[in-house]
Amino acid sequence: MTFIDETHVPTRRSWVESAQGDGTDFPIQNLPYGVFRRGGSGEPRIGVAIGDAILDVRGAAEAGLIDGLGGALTGSTLNAFLAAGDGAWRTTRRAVATLLDAGTATLRDDATGRGRLLVAQADAEMLVPTAIGDYTDFYCSIHHATNVGSMFRPDNPLMPNYKHLPVGYHGRASSIVASGQPVRRPQGQTIAADADAPTFGPSRLLDYEMEMGFFTGPGNATGERIAMREASRHIFGMCIVNDWSARDVQKWEYQPLGPFNAKNFLTTISPWIVTLHALAPYRVAGPPRAADDPPLLEYLQPADDMGVDIVVEVLIASEAMRAAGQAPVRVSRGNFRDLYWTIAQMLAHHTSTGCPMRPGDLLASGTVSGPTEDARGCLLERTWRGQQPIDLPDGTQRKFLQDGDEVIMRAWCERSGAVRIGFGSCRGVVQPAG
Repeated sequence: MTFIDETHVPTRRSWVESAQGDGTDFPIQNLPYGVFRRGGSGEPRIGVAIGDAILDVRGAAEAGLIDGLGGALTGSTLNAFLAAGDGAWRTTRRAVATLLDAGTATLRDDATGRGRLLVAQADAEMLVPTAIGDYTDFYCSIHHATNVGSMFRPDNPLMPNYKHLPVGYHGRASSIVASGQPVRRPQGQTIAADADAPTFGPSRLLDYEMEMGFFTGPGNATGERIAMREASRHIFGMCIVNDWSARDVQKWEYQPLGPFNAKNFLTTISPWIVTLHALAPYRVAGPPRAADDPPLLEYLQPADDMGVDIVVEVLIASEAMRAAGQAPVRVSRGNFRDLYWTIAQMLAHHTSTGCPMRPGDLLASGTVSGPTEDARGCLLERTWRGQQPIDLPDGTQRKFLQDGDEVIMRAWCERSGAVRIGFGSCRGVVQPAG
């Protein structure tokens, strides 16, 4: 078990009552960062989740309760804080944990201070936490790649490069939104199986992709690389990512240059960044390589445990289910540790050419799928191209998403001897095409 410091001690408790017990994603051992607005108005502020509340970190810093970082915590995004680096992240985590600790009277016994600095999550609007300059999406689940490849290339599902490098593509940062924003069904160019020419119209094969993403901290200069042994100092933390995909648009457009309009219309992320420090107890060795797998090139050789044991799941609630008060139905559950490539390998490979990273950039894993049917992280796999539809409690079936469907993604870490921590949720309701 990896405990970096006293912030991971499982017996530690907060004076915030809702941060206790198994029902919260945000105990004092977690302390994820986000950006919020009070009551949906006012300027954005940096906050930390604790139980069902938010500690206004900006307000705490301005009040002198968290110091030593200048203006890094008082901006409207987390970019300056991410640029401050690993030492600042550790110092601030300890300071916030101390402020929220059950034994610290500073806010515990100050009703006025609590009223000013503690905000109910239900009363806040959560925003995208950084100004994302660039977004890259990878394809790092060998189970996902094998499943999708076998649909189109049964005799050769994996491309020759797959086990040599983390495959990825550059996404569209401008279309990343925080959880809860509506998902407008995209329109695009598609071609029917029996047609000679394409048509333009609403996508009929709208899909989700269950992914995890990570935000970069201090970057690298153009022409320089981030080595595997340094990768963890350049990764601030992780969130849930839903890479919405128009499969019919994708099928027509993806050759020869890969994803484009099929994925650039919207990407939804959970608003809380769970730091790499909080994830320390759940880090594991990267996935084992089979005896006949090709040897890794030196720059991708693991330097430490950079796999992460994260349970991920996807639920769907149709419009009719919500109207009838029916609970969302789980359609898949997998684990991030099943990926073939780690986040450190993604970052090291991305920068191996000298590509510069900047604080606040987002890199996503690609669909997280496991070895079983119920661990497949998108409907393309889960229904096997629509051949095995999913039954919903309202009597309908799903091959792909329909208007009114809400997709809910959740993720958490749990391990013997450590406190369970979670990522919150990543949600979106599909709206008709405009």
